[in-house]
Amino acid sequence: MTWSIVAHDPVTGAFAVAVATKAFAVGASCPFVRAGVGAVSTQSMTNRYLGPAILDGLARGLPPAAAIEGALAGDEGRGLRQVHAVDRLGRHAAWTGQNCVEWCGSLSGEGIGVAGNMLAGEATIRETFRCWNTSGNLPMPERLMAAMDAGETAGGDRRGRQSAAMVMVTTEDFPDLNLRVDDHAVPLTELRRLLGIWRVEGVPRLGVAPSKANPSGLTDLDAIDAGWIARGLDLRLRR
Repeated sequence: MTWSIVAHDPVTGAFAVAVATKAFAVGASCPFVRAGVGAVSTQSMTNRYLGPAILDGLARGLPPAAAIEGALAGDEGRGLRQVHAVDRLGRHAAWTGQNCVEWCGSLSGEGIGVAGNMLAGEATIRETFRCWNTSGNLPMPERLMAAMDAGETAGGDRRGRQSAAMVMVTTEDFPDLNLRVDDHAVPLTELRRLLGIWRVEGVPRLGVAPSKANPSGLTDLDAIDAGWIARGLDLRLRR
């Protein structure tokens, strides 16, 4: 099942995964990201232990191909797995097991990889990859969205559609963006709607939330109240 993008932006340092499938809650099992390290998607007959293991390998300095090889070494079901990863140097590698369902395969470039299985055809990843390469003017989340839409238009998952997800990390130990559509008739359309809400409501929170640079985040009571007042909310912190 599934096709996905793993990507790295060397300008912002962001790592991201976007994924869609005809299966329930793909965001709970396939995408893995780690700040300063890499992005991984583990799919087909998914083994969720592969994501952290590959990221651990990348963190030790292994190239993606070696990190994937090491993670798969102890997996007797590796013929059923499809997994791909990108690291902080923009290197990409993919594994598609010999038992994965057709159509299956991958494409890669600098800082980007697309892989899928159980697809309507090779056009799904080809068009996903092409759109990514022709939409460099877009911010990373919107670029991922456009590329996944292109893959869906080209055929997507041969079984249909059900869930989608997008995860992006920059500097923190947790994602800046973590959106999931677990069960929907048109999951990528719903994912785009959620991305729009994140732009309006999620992005402003990133600047005031606790972070490595500002461990306590915004704590000025008057400033917090002022933000609520500006939004017309009848909320005030206790003094």
